[in-house]
Amino acid sequence: MISTVIFASLAVYSWKILGFLIPDRLIGERGRLIAERMTVSLLAALVMLQGFSSQSDLVLDARAASLVVAGALLALRVPYIFVVLAGAVVAAGVRLLGF
Repeated sequence: MISTVIFASLAVYSWKILGFLIPDRLIGERGRLIAERMTVSLLAALVMLQGFSSQSDLVLDARAASLVVAGALLALRVPYIFVVLAGAVVAAGVRLLGF
């Protein structure tokens, strides 16, 4: 599973490098959109993988609660440092409660 993530990361990184090396007229708008969407989808996959899995099992623990709170705060456009701090506090609180 980790090899898939590494391969996908290298693929996205190569797209970014190619975007800088190839003239804009050869890439066009469609190529730019594909590169942007690949980056976002890889980031979303990494968040889901790290937030909701343990070994090869799906788990809902303190990380899931922390991600929900962080997502809500980001949607409200709260400054990033407060999002991180709130996520850490929520994760610590959930773990303290024993979930």
